[in-house]
Amino acid sequence: MFTGIIEAIGTVRDMQPKGGDLRLTIASGKLDMSDVALGDSIAVNGVCLTAIAFDSSSFSADVSRETLSLTSLGNLNRGSSVNLEKALTLQTRLGGHLVSGHVDGLGEVVSRHDDARSVRFSIRAPDNLAKYIAAKGSITLDGTSLTVNKVDGSVFELNIVPHTLQETIIADYRSGSKVNLEVDVIARYLERLLLGDKAAEPATAGSGITEAFLAEHGFMK
Repeated sequence: MFTGIIEAIGTVRDMQPKGGDLRLTIASGKLDMSDVALGDSIAVNGVCLTAIAFDSSSFSADVSRETLSLTSLGNLNRGSSVNLEKALTLQTRLGGHLVSGHVDGLGEVVSRHDDARSVRFSIRAPDNLAKYIAAKGSITLDGTSLTVNKVDGSVFELNIVPHTLQETIIADYRSGSKVNLEVDVIARYLERLLLGDKAAEPATAGSGITEAFLAEHGFMK
Protein backbone atom coordinates (compact mmCIF):
# COMPACT_ATOMS: atom_id res chain seq x y z
CA MET A 1 0.00 0.00 0.00
CA PHE A 2 1.01 3.62 -0.62
CA THR A 3 -0.16 7.09 0.38
CA GLY A 4 -0.02 8.86 -2.98
CA ILE A 5 2.53 11.36 -1.63
CA ILE A 6 5.36 11.30 -4.17
CA GLU A 7 8.80 11.01 -2.57
CA ALA A 8 10.99 11.62 -5.61
CA ILE A 9 11.08 12.04 -9.37
CA GLY A 10 13.15 9.26 -10.92
CA THR A 11 14.52 8.79 -14.43
CA VAL A 12 14.31 5.70 -16.64
CA ARG A 13 17.91 4.57 -17.04
CA ASP A 14 17.37 1.41 -19.05
CA MET A 15 14.60 -0.71 -20.60
CA GLN A 16 15.40 -4.31 -21.48
CA PRO A 17 12.92 -6.64 -23.21
CA LYS A 18 12.83 -9.95 -21.33
CA GLY A 19 10.96 -12.86 -22.94
CA GLY A 20 7.98 -10.75 -23.99
CA ASP A 21 7.86 -8.44 -20.99
CA LEU A 22 10.18 -5.69 -19.76
CA ARG A 23 12.84 -4.99 -17.15
CA LEU A 24 13.03 -1.36 -16.06
CA THR A 25 15.99 0.25 -14.36
CA ILE A 26 15.16 3.54 -12.66
CA ALA A 27 17.60 6.15 -11.36
CA SER A 28 15.99 6.91 -8.02
CA GLY A 29 16.84 10.63 -7.72
CA LYS A 30 16.41 11.85 -4.14
CA LEU A 31 14.51 8.70 -3.05
CA ASP A 32 16.15 7.33 0.12
CA MET A 33 17.27 3.81 -0.80
CA SER A 34 19.00 3.09 2.52
CA ASP A 35 16.08 1.07 3.92
CA VAL A 36 15.11 -0.72 0.68
CA ALA A 37 15.40 -4.52 0.68
CA LEU A 38 15.24 -7.03 -2.14
CA GLY A 39 11.57 -7.68 -2.96
CA ASP A 40 10.30 -4.37 -1.58
CA SER A 41 7.50 -2.57 -3.39
CA ILE A 42 8.11 0.78 -5.07
CA ALA A 43 5.38 2.61 -6.98
CA VAL A 44 6.49 3.90 -10.40
CA ASN A 45 3.91 6.32 -11.83
CA GLY A 46 1.41 4.71 -9.50
CA VAL A 47 2.22 1.12 -10.51
CA CYS A 48 3.36 -1.15 -7.68
CA LEU A 49 6.59 -2.85 -8.80
CA THR A 50 8.93 -5.24 -6.99
CA ALA A 51 12.59 -4.28 -6.65
CA ILE A 52 14.65 -7.21 -7.96
CA ALA A 53 18.00 -5.39 -7.76
CA PHE A 54 19.08 -2.06 -6.35
CA ASP A 55 21.95 0.11 -5.19
CA SER A 56 22.17 3.50 -3.52
CA SER A 57 21.01 5.38 -6.62
CA SER A 58 18.82 3.04 -8.69
CA PHE A 59 16.65 -0.07 -8.73
CA SER A 60 15.40 -2.57 -11.30
CA ALA A 61 11.94 -4.14 -11.61
CA ASP A 62 10.24 -6.53 -14.01
CA VAL A 63 7.04 -5.34 -15.71
CA SER A 64 4.67 -8.05 -16.93
CA ARG A 65 2.75 -8.02 -20.20
CA GLU A 66 -0.44 -7.57 -18.18
CA THR A 67 0.93 -4.42 -16.55
CA LEU A 68 2.25 -3.10 -19.85
CA SER A 69 -1.20 -3.54 -21.42
CA LEU A 70 -3.09 -1.76 -18.63
CA THR A 71 -0.75 1.12 -17.75
CA SER A 72 1.37 3.80 -19.38
CA LEU A 73 4.67 2.12 -18.45
CA GLY A 74 5.01 0.70 -21.95
CA ASN A 75 5.12 4.27 -23.30
CA LEU A 76 8.22 5.18 -21.30
CA ASN A 77 11.58 5.80 -22.93
CA ARG A 78 15.12 6.06 -21.64
CA GLY A 79 15.28 9.43 -19.93
CA SER A 80 11.57 9.60 -19.09
CA SER A 81 10.74 11.11 -15.70
CA VAL A 82 8.62 9.02 -13.31
CA ASN A 83 6.95 9.51 -9.93
CA LEU A 84 8.38 7.31 -7.16
CA GLU A 85 7.03 6.28 -3.76
CA LYS A 86 8.15 3.50 -1.44
CA ALA A 87 5.49 1.35 0.22
CA LEU A 88 4.09 2.80 3.44
CA THR A 89 4.90 1.44 6.89
CA LEU A 90 2.87 1.53 10.11
CA GLN A 91 4.90 4.63 11.04
CA THR A 92 4.15 6.49 7.79
CA ARG A 93 1.91 9.55 7.93
CA LEU A 94 -1.10 9.01 5.69
CA GLY A 95 -0.89 12.43 4.07
CA GLY A 96 -2.78 11.41 0.93
CA HIS A 97 -5.18 8.44 0.88
CA LEU A 98 -4.86 4.66 0.78
CA VAL A 99 -3.44 3.71 -2.63
CA SER A 100 -2.94 0.09 -3.71
CA GLY A 101 -0.66 0.65 -6.69
CA HIS A 102 -3.06 -1.29 -8.92
CA VAL A 103 -4.00 0.89 -11.89
CA ASP A 104 -7.67 0.84 -12.91
CA GLY A 105 -7.27 2.44 -16.33
CA LEU A 106 -5.68 5.12 -18.47
CA GLY A 107 -6.95 8.67 -18.44
CA GLU A 108 -6.19 11.42 -20.96
CA VAL A 109 -5.40 15.06 -20.30
CA VAL A 110 -8.06 17.12 -22.08
CA SER A 111 -6.79 20.58 -21.20
CA ARG A 112 -4.61 22.63 -18.84
CA HIS A 113 -4.64 26.30 -17.97
CA ASP A 114 -3.00 28.53 -15.40
CA ASP A 115 -5.06 29.76 -12.44
CA ALA A 116 -2.93 32.21 -10.44
CA ARG A 117 0.05 30.10 -9.28
CA SER A 118 -1.82 26.82 -9.69
CA VAL A 119 -2.64 24.89 -12.86
CA ARG A 120 -6.05 23.42 -13.60
CA PHE A 121 -6.27 20.18 -15.54
CA SER A 122 -9.26 18.45 -17.11
CA ILE A 123 -8.85 14.68 -17.36
CA ARG A 124 -11.05 12.23 -19.27
CA ALA A 125 -11.45 8.89 -17.52
CA PRO A 126 -12.56 5.66 -19.23
CA ASP A 127 -16.35 5.45 -19.17
CA ASN A 128 -16.31 2.40 -16.89
CA LEU A 129 -14.45 4.37 -14.18
CA ALA A 130 -16.61 7.52 -14.25
CA LYS A 131 -19.01 6.15 -11.60
CA TYR A 132 -16.18 5.92 -9.06
CA ILE A 133 -15.10 9.58 -9.38
CA ALA A 134 -16.86 12.16 -7.20
CA ALA A 135 -16.39 15.87 -6.57
CA LYS A 136 -14.15 16.38 -3.51
CA GLY A 137 -13.30 12.69 -3.58
CA SER A 138 -9.82 11.23 -3.96
CA ILE A 139 -8.15 9.94 -7.10
CA THR A 140 -4.61 8.89 -7.96
CA LEU A 141 -2.86 10.17 -11.11
CA ASP A 142 0.48 8.50 -11.88
CA GLY A 143 0.74 7.69 -8.18
CA THR A 144 -0.14 11.18 -6.93
CA SER A 145 -3.02 11.48 -4.45
CA LEU A 146 -5.28 14.32 -5.59
CA THR A 147 -8.68 15.83 -4.78
CA VAL A 148 -11.29 16.04 -7.53
CA ASN A 149 -12.64 19.58 -7.96
CA LYS A 150 -15.51 18.99 -10.39
CA VAL A 151 -16.98 16.14 -12.42
CA ASP A 152 -18.84 16.37 -15.73
CA GLY A 153 -19.63 12.94 -17.11
CA SER A 154 -16.34 11.11 -17.56
CA VAL A 155 -14.29 14.34 -17.38
CA PHE A 156 -13.02 15.58 -14.03
CA GLU A 157 -11.08 18.67 -13.02
CA LEU A 158 -8.06 19.03 -10.76
CA ASN A 159 -6.32 22.05 -9.28
CA ILE A 160 -2.58 21.46 -8.89
CA VAL A 161 -0.70 23.73 -6.49
CA PRO A 162 2.92 24.86 -7.07
CA HIS A 163 4.45 22.37 -4.60
CA THR A 164 2.84 19.40 -6.34
CA LEU A 165 3.91 20.74 -9.75
CA GLN A 166 7.48 20.94 -8.49
CA GLU A 167 7.63 17.55 -6.78
CA THR A 168 5.87 15.37 -9.39
CA ILE A 169 5.78 14.85 -13.15
CA ILE A 170 2.39 16.59 -13.42
CA ALA A 171 4.09 19.79 -14.59
CA ASP A 172 4.99 17.92 -17.81
CA TYR A 173 1.38 17.00 -18.65
CA ARG A 174 0.00 18.40 -21.90
CA SER A 175 -3.26 17.86 -23.79
CA GLY A 176 -3.25 14.24 -24.95
CA SER A 177 -0.94 12.97 -22.20
CA LYS A 178 -1.90 9.50 -20.94
CA VAL A 179 -2.00 9.06 -17.17
CA ASN A 180 -2.44 6.07 -14.88
CA LEU A 181 -5.65 6.28 -12.85
CA GLU A 182 -6.48 4.51 -9.61
CA VAL A 183 -9.89 5.27 -8.14
CA ASP A 184 -10.60 5.34 -4.42
CA VAL A 185 -10.59 1.76 -3.11
CA ILE A 186 -13.59 2.52 -0.87
CA ALA A 187 -15.76 3.24 -3.92
CA ARG A 188 -14.86 -0.09 -5.48
CA TYR A 189 -15.66 -2.08 -2.34
CA LEU A 190 -18.89 -0.15 -1.79
CA GLU A 191 -20.13 -1.15 -5.24
CA ARG A 192 -19.32 -4.79 -4.50
CA LEU A 193 -21.05 -4.67 -1.11
CA LEU A 194 -24.21 -3.21 -2.61
CA LEU A 195 -24.52 -6.28 -4.83
CA GLY A 196 -25.04 -8.41 -1.73
CA ASP A 197 -25.65 -12.07 -2.58
CA LYS A 198 -25.62 -11.24 -6.29
CA ALA A 199 -21.84 -10.69 -6.01
CA ALA A 200 -21.42 -14.49 -5.99
CA GLU A 201 -23.27 -14.88 -9.30
CA PRO A 202 -21.32 -15.14 -12.58
CA ALA A 203 -21.01 -11.87 -14.46
CA THR A 204 -23.44 -11.42 -17.33
CA ALA A 205 -24.07 -8.64 -19.80
CA GLY A 206 -25.77 -5.76 -18.04
CA SER A 207 -25.10 -7.11 -14.55
CA GLY A 208 -23.92 -4.83 -11.75
CA ILE A 209 -25.34 -1.76 -10.07
CA THR A 210 -28.14 -0.25 -12.17
CA GLU A 211 -31.05 2.11 -11.42
CA ALA A 212 -33.39 -0.89 -11.54
CA PHE A 213 -31.20 -2.76 -9.04
CA LEU A 214 -31.11 0.24 -6.65
CA ALA A 215 -34.91 0.72 -6.88
CA GLU A 216 -35.53 -3.00 -6.27
CA HIS A 217 -33.46 -2.92 -3.09
CA GLY A 218 -34.91 0.27 -1.65
CA PHE A 219 -32.09 2.69 -2.48
CA MET A 220 -34.32 4.80 -4.74
CA LYS A 221 -37.89 6.00 -4.51
